[in-house]
Amino acid sequence: MADPGMSVTPYWELTFDADGDVDGPERDRLTAQVTDRGVRDLVVFAHGWNNDRSGATALYRRFFAPVSELAPRARLGYVGVIWPSMRFSDEPIPDFPRSVAAEEAGAAPRPALDKDTRRALLETFPDRTTVVDRLARMLDERPGGEAGLTEFGRLVRLLLDEGRRGAADTDEEGEPAVFTLDPAGVCEELAGALAALDPAGTTAGFGLPDPWDGAKELLRQATYYTMKRRAGAVGEHGLGPLVGRLAEAAPGVRVHLVGHSFGGRLVAFALRGLPEGVRAVKSVTLLQGAFSHYAFASRLPHDPDRAGALKGRERRIDGPLVCCHSHFDSALGTFYPLASRLAGDDRSCAGNEIAAVLGPRWGAMGHDGVQAVSGTARTDLAAALAGPLPASGCVSVDVAAVVRRGGAPSGAHSDIVHPELVRVVLAAGRIA
Repeated sequence: MADPGMSVTPYWELTFDADGDVDGPERDRLTAQVTDRGVRDLVVFAHGWNNDRSGATALYRRFFAPVSELAPRARLGYVGVIWPSMRFSDEPIPDFPRSVAAEEAGAAPRPALDKDTRRALLETFPDRTTVVDRLARMLDERPGGEAGLTEFGRLVRLLLDEGRRGAADTDEEGEPAVFTLDPAGVCEELAGALAALDPAGTTAGFGLPDPWDGAKELLRQATYYTMKRRAGAVGEHGLGPLVGRLAEAAPGVRVHLVGHSFGGRLVAFALRGLPEGVRAVKSVTLLQGAFSHYAFASRLPHDPDRAGALKGRERRIDGPLVCCHSHFDSALGTFYPLASRLAGDDRSCAGNEIAAVLGPRWGAMGHDGVQAVSGTARTDLAAALAGPLPASGCVSVDVAAVVRRGGAPSGAHSDIVHPELVRVVLAAGRIA
């Protein structure tokens, strides 16, 4: 068991690499100890974008803290999933202290890469050191004309070669258009979206947004795309099979999967890697899930011959799939649709106009919940906590009552440390 400073016990960590291979000693420790510790319900939490293990562990410590008071008689165990993802350090997380580098970046007049973000990029794209260095210089220098932005876009696309592994959310999904369209136009569009979200933070006065503000967002989207694909691979090839192994070693343990952001995608795709016949997963709770709201659809509304990548996988859960969503999540309400669309759209869009212009086709779980799945229940946080939640199937819970704080560009995407959300997890799993 890791980290004596954890707020709950027994607590284990499971570390996965980018291909989904799990640390063997950590896996063996969990399977050997979980029964001996008398665990009946095991809550497995996967973080979203994050720079290091300490940040992930801090999230788990804070999120799990209320559980002992909310469920004092439950025989609970806890697992923190550690997987290789990254976060731009200028993205604020409510209630978490900002790093010195982030403070420095916030004071800078231009969106140059701070040292923490640059180091994270090098760790994420280890074979692209020269490319990362060049991108950092261009963000500092902002060469004029379309040629500079075109070159910047070409360099960003070079990073994507290392992020290909992992399943798509729908069987129609390819490389997002933000990486294939004209970089200058895309950067202008992204800069407009940033300006609408944070008018004082990008361009002063009433001038047009600087496309170089959008260039940094283009680079950010490249990392998100890589993390999104990686999360699917880790879930399907790593966590899913591990849950199957755990079910063999400890058949009486009830498993509850929880994921934030791309961690939501990770635990959802674990259902695709779950061995046949395993019924150990009793609930799945998605906190601001950063993947397509059509992932579980049997038919896509705009193309009935196609389906979501997780079609019918909610039936692998011996309990409900609960999707928490909030319209205050700018990362999913504004930038996810821009980055996920497959075809260009020559109409400019920014801020709340994104959904109206692009329509629901490119929406995310954490913005408006599960879509196009027959029988999905929809409720708000107060009703969900009054309970009971449905015993099976998909449930979309509007949690905007608490998930509402955060600055540009991500909005409330990381505002998930609330006892109300812990109560949702407990309710989903029927944990008394």
